[in-house]
Amino acid sequence: MSQVTTTVERLPEAGTNLLGERPGARPRLDSVDFVRGFVMVVMALDHVRDFFHLYAKAFDPLDPSKTWTALFFTRWVTHFCAPTFVFLAGTGAFLSARRGKTKKELSWFLLTRGLWLVLLELTLVRLGWFFNFDYHLMIAQVIWAIGWSMVALAGLVFLPTRAVAAFGLALIFLHNLLDGVRADSFGALRWLWVVLHEQNALAPAPDVFVFVAYPLVPWVGVMAAGYAFGQLLTLERERRRRLLLTIGGCSVALFVLLRWLNVYGDPAPWASQARGAWYTFLSFLNTQKYPPSLLFLLMTLGPSIIAVALFDREGGPGPLARPFVVFGRVPLFYYVLHVPLIHLVALVFAYLKYGRAEWLFVNWPPPGQPQPEPEGYGYGLWVVYLIWLGVVLALYPLCRWFAGVKKRRREAWLSYL
Repeated sequence: MSQVTTTVERLPEAGTNLLGERPGARPRLDSVDFVRGFVMVVMALDHVRDFFHLYAKAFDPLDPSKTWTALFFTRWVTHFCAPTFVFLAGTGAFLSARRGKTKKELSWFLLTRGLWLVLLELTLVRLGWFFNFDYHLMIAQVIWAIGWSMVALAGLVFLPTRAVAAFGLALIFLHNLLDGVRADSFGALRWLWVVLHEQNALAPAPDVFVFVAYPLVPWVGVMAAGYAFGQLLTLERERRRRLLLTIGGCSVALFVLLRWLNVYGDPAPWASQARGAWYTFLSFLNTQKYPPSLLFLLMTLGPSIIAVALFDREGGPGPLARPFVVFGRVPLFYYVLHVPLIHLVALVFAYLKYGRAEWLFVNWPPPGQPQPEPEGYGYGLWVVYLIWLGVVLALYPLCRWFAGVKKRRREAWLSYL
């Protein structure tokens, strides 16, 4: 009888991990890769919404006086992405040292990769967002923040892990004390405070604007805390699971307590809403991301740490988690691809509907100025979700291929992607 081959992927063999890899002396943790991959997939939802939703630029989807439940949570759930991505980047740095890098080698890698990420943000990533080379506008977003955080971590790694943890936690817990300090009060050094702690625009040359969407504080602290978190992942499995569940649960509880008290941790207190108790609850959840407040970080990192603990079990997270583990192995590769792919799909939709798409090749206009899109441009949330699913499915084969390349080959340049 002839054998019949199928296109169904084989289950991992005994003694291998979720991707069929035989663990080495210090194997990768599938739980970390799964959580990182999951938030990368969710992140794409927000970027699809930016390009496709009918009200993407009309109002803040988190404004409880204007939003509705489905739109609110479509945006709110993506809040988990950047903090988890940055935090686990620090964790990955610690674990890479456990897999053989010396402190000096790790520091050099973090320095060079960090600068590479800053360059990528201002070139290739920017091109994916705008499809033009009009550098009168540049956007410093999450890849920029991760890059400079890696540069800072390159120096911090020479300190004891406890000192790195103390530094990171101090930035996370104390930076909101500086909320009342405005960049304009620094005069010629205004640019420095914008880079560090105030979302704002800089004008380094005539008619050239850099919008700093991700000020570096407290993102540097988030990565430092993630680096120290890596130490906990070296403990025996059941012990670390209990510890992670405790840390994550305490973070969530502290968020609820501080948010309820409305005394510290976020520059925008929650308020009762005329639309009713449900929208008051949405106000409670609506914390500041730019820069991320203490409450924003407690609200997002707490559940992410719990998720790492829950999926950290013998045999890995399970076969359905395999695609997320793949994405989590190649997060930068995924990130660099997903924005231009979404943009290309937006072009196709625009040409099919309008026969033109010139607004998808120009820089974003300043706040208050007319948007370049045709009146009524955009689609309902159900279209946003379908396109998001299609984008993620299209990216999976490419990411699986590249994850295989990184598994088989050890060239140094691969670690920069």
